[in-house]
Amino acid sequence: MKDILISSFDMEVGGVERSLISMLEHFDYETYKVDLMLYRHQGEFMKLIPKEVNLLKESLPYTSFRKSISELIREKNYPLAVTRVLAKLNTNILGRMKKMEEPGYLQMQLMWRYALPFLPNVEKEYDVAISYLWPHYFIAEKVKAKKKIAWIHTDYSKIETDSRMDIEMWNKFDHIVAVSDACKESFIKKYKELTNKVIVMENITSPLFIKKMAIEQTAHEMLPDKRFKLMTVARLSHAKGIDNGVKALKLLKEKGYNIAWYVVGYGGDEDKVKQLVRKNNLENDFILLGKKTNPYPYIYASDIYVQPSRYEGKAVTVTEAKILGKPIIITNYSTSSSQLTDGIDGIVCDLSVEGIANGLEILLLNENLRNQLANNCMNNDYSNSDELQHLYYLIDKECQRNHLKSSVKGVI
Repeated sequence: MKDILISSFDMEVGGVERSLISMLEHFDYETYKVDLMLYRHQGEFMKLIPKEVNLLKESLPYTSFRKSISELIREKNYPLAVTRVLAKLNTNILGRMKKMEEPGYLQMQLMWRYALPFLPNVEKEYDVAISYLWPHYFIAEKVKAKKKIAWIHTDYSKIETDSRMDIEMWNKFDHIVAVSDACKESFIKKYKELTNKVIVMENITSPLFIKKMAIEQTAHEMLPDKRFKLMTVARLSHAKGIDNGVKALKLLKEKGYNIAWYVVGYGGDEDKVKQLVRKNNLENDFILLGKKTNPYPYIYASDIYVQPSRYEGKAVTVTEAKILGKPIIITNYSTSSSQLTDGIDGIVCDLSVEGIANGLEILLLNENLRNQLANNCMNNDYSNSDELQHLYYLIDKECQRNHLKSSVKGVI
């Protein structure tokens, strides 16, 4: 039985975390022994971790990545507090110099890089170590494994980081798994020298589970609302374009449409979004529902699912909306072609406020088109647990190679 280590940050409600749970639910535990390293044992999805998974004990230094600087100081964890301050200061300087639109990724990269000397190594050696969420420094630097695999979930051509540091880190991995073909293409466009390391393995989806969860409870906040209801499930961040959604709704309301836009999610831009909602007098129309462990009843209760993102790898929530038979509209982010086929199982609109508003208006005015898109989704099979065969192939190929090397060495 091969020893596998999988690492991620925590089990807060999010698309990456949902995809990780789906993968763990379908894993072959008769062939592989799986240890899970979470930097912090928190989040509503903790209870969904399969019993076959061995959850490793929380390591105090690694919990720092989900704590504020003030928390670290109160805990007298001064070295890691200093690394956080340095990362923030250097990011502010570099961000202004390079006019970065979203410097948060660089700050996280520097935070990990500076913290490495103060983080413990993992004693056990694994057959395969998998880093499920960027930045991948833990698996790259602190774990011994015969083979290392890193996951990419987003459009890396849009992420502003120190590319030299990134290349150094990526080269510690044998394989890089992209969640879509478009995600792979955007990655190798930025990092051409890593082309041979990248394969595609789509997020595992379970249609039966999603449909079951959709009717398990009611979206009680939405039920009394008789207006036409839009729905987005996303992190409140620059990447997800929720601010553009607010502005697009303002344009539609000015045209007289009786609609409401609901958002399930949380994130660092929550205050900004709330301020924008107030500024446009949309408090009763653009409704933030906050964090929901089970978002499916809310998608199910909506009339149209909207993904107004600036960039994506492959949004888990769009596939989930397809499974629930919703008319879908997404923006024309660079990997949108891997998400749906325009006019068949959804609509791709221009990536702008006006583009979102115009795309929604087309669907609002055309009930036949909405029904056609919904029916096309309902008639498709989105189950794909066989995607895990790609991962098993990588694991077994490398383990067999190492076994052969050991056998030859023994003969010599």
